[in-house]
Amino acid sequence: MIEIYLFVNPIGGRCLTIERQITELMKKNDLKIQLRLIPLLSLHTVSDLLTREGLSKKDINKRNRLSNIIYSASLDVKAAQLQGKKRGRCFLMKLQEELTEKHTPYSKSLVYRLFSEVGGDMETFIEDRASDLVKELFVADQQIARDMQITQHPAAVIYNCVNDEGTGVRIEGGNTIQHVINACRSRESMLRFFENQEKHDNLNQEFPADHLSLI
Repeated sequence: MIEIYLFVNPIGGRCLTIERQITELMKKNDLKIQLRLIPLLSLHTVSDLLTREGLSKKDINKRNRLSNIIYSASLDVKAAQLQGKKRGRCFLMKLQEELTEKHTPYSKSLVYRLFSEVGGDMETFIEDRASDLVKELFVADQQIARDMQITQHPAAVIYNCVNDEGTGVRIEGGNTIQHVINACRSRESMLRFFENQEKHDNLNQEFPADHLSLI
């Protein structure tokens, strides 16, 4: 089994593209893949969005607004995940699609509509969303990101659970993650990828060292 920790901006279009590709890989790969989506809120997350929107990184009001939306969306995702990983994943991708492709403004009504579309229990969702548990889960996610030394989004940590060693590879940057996805379309290619990383050859020679590394 392969376990993937994918750190994403819950309102980011680039992250949505990666999520779609990994979801497709999960459907077609003959190796079991367990995906764990982790909403990430960091200075880089906010700065990257400001840059993409052509806004100054020094604009405190814009920075605070984006930070609040990312935080709120992250709590939405954590509450959705409490009703199942698949439902949480579907909700996150629908939210990102609305915000980045349809340019729908973030709002509570949008969140409720999307959660209803993924077939969740709305009463439970609203209760969970307001709970301390969801906030604690969000904080725990940010600690995981720090422990794994994640500095940007999208980023992934992939563990090879096929052998007893549980080799982990940290991948940062959308282009690098896409390259790995394209190179791991089967059980054999996925295992070969881990073997190459353990030997520090192939992919490590194609990307800067801070983009792809063993952990």
